[in-house]
Amino acid sequence: MLHTLREWLWWERLWLPGNVSWSDVEHNGAKASQLYAALPCALCLLLVRYLFERYLASPLAKVWGIRDRVRLTAEPNHILENYFCHHGRLLSQADVSSLCKKTSWSERRVHVWFRRRRNQERPGLRKRFCEASWRCVFYFFAFAYGVLALYDKPWLYNLKEVWAGFPKQPMLQSQYWYYLLEMGFYLSLLLSLTIDVKRKDFKEQVVHHIATLTLLSFSWISNYIRIGTLVMACHDSADILLEGAKVFNYGKWKETANFTFVVFTILFTLTRLVIFPFWLIHCTWVHPMEQFAPFFGYYFFNVMLLILQILHFYWAALISRMLYKLIFSKLEGDDRSDEEEDEGDSPLEKKHKLGQRNGSGARGRANGH
Repeated sequence: MLHTLREWLWWERLWLPGNVSWSDVEHNGAKASQLYAALPCALCLLLVRYLFERYLASPLAKVWGIRDRVRLTAEPNHILENYFCHHGRLLSQADVSSLCKKTSWSERRVHVWFRRRRNQERPGLRKRFCEASWRCVFYFFAFAYGVLALYDKPWLYNLKEVWAGFPKQPMLQSQYWYYLLEMGFYLSLLLSLTIDVKRKDFKEQVVHHIATLTLLSFSWISNYIRIGTLVMACHDSADILLEGAKVFNYGKWKETANFTFVVFTILFTLTRLVIFPFWLIHCTWVHPMEQFAPFFGYYFFNVMLLILQILHFYWAALISRMLYKLIFSKLEGDDRSDEEEDEGDSPLEKKHKLGQRNGSGARGRANGH
């Protein structure tokens, strides 16, 4: 059964155009067995990241005066701890009332305990700074390498050249290392998701990393190398500025951070909402039809690109909201981050107090009448 499944999974007519075999692709392009190199590359990047954050980013954070906030520890309470670990970190009014009865605590004391307990789970400002610094540096070098690998290639200036001679196109050494570097990086991000700063778009990040690795793997095996390098360079260009804006923001360089974020917004819009859909997806959707009949691999590749584009629209909405805050109010940090809570009243407490004040006012008016 496994043999049959393997034969179906690697069926040439499923992934390749007619009259093309895997031997033709591997003779001219990349080999599927070379994908295993992405795992040791990811592990090496995790080691490089650890060394970078420990010996470069952390000292820089110290120089800039970036310190973690002093956190008050939640007092020991096995009932609340058990609820926190097994039922959730957020409370409804019914949950608060039930826990108050079990612990004989006041509502405010329960809210304060959960707020402090949640803050204990959140990464500090220095960790967020180190993480953003690492990503900024990686995207900068990856984009610089991509420019060096692409600047003299004809398909950068004429997208029809992407499909010239496809799929029997030679794999260049610059393309090989560019792919390996990007695949190793996104695999390292997937491996470190549980220890990285958890953001509001955590699930979308997982989908993005899996879709990216799937696209890179498929384009490697099926020799979609040329369009793959263009997609990677298109994405890395804006990511440098996003992570750079976070670094400046954590370092309290507010004006520089705001300027960088505005430039990032413009570049993100240009690359992700204009160039990517109207140039690159158009290139993968229209130009191949001029040379061969559509096949499953053709549809699969384009559907994965469309999934990335949907994520671009989602992030564009978040970026628009952040830009609105920047212009009309005050932008603090990354809008996707799981931010640390202050010791003030929680939204549920404020709502409860507002209801009490409204109720008292209504009773007062009724008694006056």
